[in-house]
Amino acid sequence: MSEFTPTVTGTGARARVQRFGGFLAGMIMPNIGAFIAWGLITALFIQTGWTPVPQLGGFGEMSDGTPWPGLVGPIIKYLLPILIAYTGGRMVHGQRGAVIGAVAVMGVIVATDVPQFLGAMIVGPLAAWVLKQFDKLVDGRIKSGFEMLVNNFSLGIIGGAMGVLAFFGLAPVTTAITNVFGGAVGFLVDRGLLPLASIIIEPAKVLFLNNAINQGILTPLGGTQVQEAGKSILFMLESNPGPGLGILLAYLFFGPRAIRPSAPAAIIVHFFGGIHEIYFPYVLMKPILLVAAVLGGATGIATFALFNVGLVGPASPGSIIAYTLVAARGDLLPIYLGILLSAAVSFVVSTLLMGFGRKENREARAEDASAQEQALADAQAATAANKATSKGTAAPTA
Repeated sequence: MSEFTPTVTGTGARARVQRFGGFLAGMIMPNIGAFIAWGLITALFIQTGWTPVPQLGGFGEMSDGTPWPGLVGPIIKYLLPILIAYTGGRMVHGQRGAVIGAVAVMGVIVATDVPQFLGAMIVGPLAAWVLKQFDKLVDGRIKSGFEMLVNNFSLGIIGGAMGVLAFFGLAPVTTAITNVFGGAVGFLVDRGLLPLASIIIEPAKVLFLNNAINQGILTPLGGTQVQEAGKSILFMLESNPGPGLGILLAYLFFGPRAIRPSAPAAIIVHFFGGIHEIYFPYVLMKPILLVAAVLGGATGIATFALFNVGLVGPASPGSIIAYTLVAARGDLLPIYLGILLSAAVSFVVSTLLMGFGRKENREARAEDASAQEQALADAQAATAANKATSKGTAAPTA
């Protein structure tokens, strides 16, 4: 399990899915700084950015007529997938796994123009696992003095082979998957049905698949839109902190009394830190709250679409601070409105589903009544003991 997600116990299907989501998060979260750097460079230097610079933003032409490559395109196409594959390989087989993951992912990167985050999350750990099996096979069988030779050549040969396999085998699959999701998003956008994406996104988030959805699918699609339109709503479909904020506020005011004290800290970490994983256990405690998350997410998306707003880069992590930094020029206030409305809807629906805390209040009153009865019995026993002492007789015993 990743250090960035809660430790999962158990052997059931949900636990396995959560472990898988934690593994994906472990590939993405250590590289969030690189995503932020890309988002800031995009926000500042693209043609529709705050301070457009052709050499950095990758628009316009050089003196010889060739386009400026810039920083935006190479970072999202090469650097970020390599970092993801490197990290995934390291998680599986240490430094050797990291290196072979970075080598193998080049096969899937150069095979397509689509940013291959999904391919990186597959081929990086896979290549590292293959190398790990080879290392186990030859462990203790290499003659002294040949260890470095075998280690280097085995990594090079297996890494090259995995890169070729990724080029011909994995790239067409991941490209097809991306195209399918892109087509689905396009279908929803063209028909004004994009809020329906929350029906899939919000339940998947609670199963810790948020990073697979966001970085694996939505971010590459959003990156393509940014290069064409200068901003993208797709960056906000999963990362909106509003639905989680509404659920945590509902727990703060109407949740079980034993849980309420933990809500303020969770709100700060979630809304300002952007760590959405912190509210997932609150939903898992009451799965019916998925309805609130879906409706809150759909409200936010509908608001974003109504005002035609977007981000110029991924809000990583999905905090209000990150949203402020990567909001497209002129879109900040409508974006704030969408987050606020999504939180309000999520809060109202959560409180309705919790019965405005009536069950918890009844349980608290029952506990108070029991405590009062016990206190009365203790007082009566103490009074009887005092009377017996004053008369010189022993107090009755139970």
